[in-house]
Amino acid sequence: MIVPAHDEAGVIGRSLRRMLEGAPEGLEVIVAANGCSDDTAEVCRATAPEVTVLELETSSKIAALNAADAAASRFPRAYVDADVEVSGEALAALAALLDRPGGPLVASPRMVLDLEGASVFVKMYYRIWERTAFRTQGHVGSGLYALSREGRARFGVFPSVVADDRYVQQLFSLDERATLHDHHFVVRPPRTLHALIARGGRIAAGNQELARLGLATRPEGQNDTAEQSGVRSVLPQLPTRPTLWLPFVVYCVTQLATRIVAERKLRRGQLHHWDRDETSRA
Repeated sequence: MIVPAHDEAGVIGRSLRRMLEGAPEGLEVIVAANGCSDDTAEVCRATAPEVTVLELETSSKIAALNAADAAASRFPRAYVDADVEVSGEALAALAALLDRPGGPLVASPRMVLDLEGASVFVKMYYRIWERTAFRTQGHVGSGLYALSREGRARFGVFPSVVADDRYVQQLFSLDERATLHDHHFVVRPPRTLHALIARGGRIAAGNQELARLGLATRPEGQNDTAEQSGVRSVLPQLPTRPTLWLPFVVYCVTQLATRIVAERKLRRGQLHHWDRDETSRA
């Protein structure tokens, strides 16, 4: 298991303890602490002495992923964001699924959103997001994905892009992906609409970067952008569900705002640095 971490001292201990609960014997865990100005590495060593901790001077998730990949020796291999919570039992089940002959090449447990403390507008946004085609059709990533040996062989080093999870997901067809519905991992989205738009802008810019570099080999929805595909996939659900109308408006307005933020980031060259949400880490 590979965990890239940049200034995650406040959450990495909790995440590691959860990952190691019920973990299989000999689980390989490598934390790549990159460009940290806090004691992320020290917290890792104090929490779990059995974990390998790499310390990189460069602040870069991609550099962290590639350094940890070079140090890793075992498959299947999970890539887990430092603020994600997933149990050792879920990781063991994930490994068993990916080890199965003829099984999927990429997989993740079911993703659960912890929206406690989130604003009403954030909750409305995710009420629609959970219904989009991107979320319901072969979604892996968004904080955790795992690859079999064969799946990892599909590409070389991680390219210098922001959207590493989207890059990996679109390398595999729907029948090569799998979700473990009996196990889950927890993601804490931004708590405010402002923070959600800022984070969404980075994600949207990262997706545009993939397309511009020719790395988006399986676009979500033919010639549509992922955002357009998401909107269109929800539209047929609206006529018979009036309670979704206001959340749908919030979702569309938020998507428009994130697109504006994404274009600004790309114009200003502000994409390739850690730009994370702090409201969900409070």
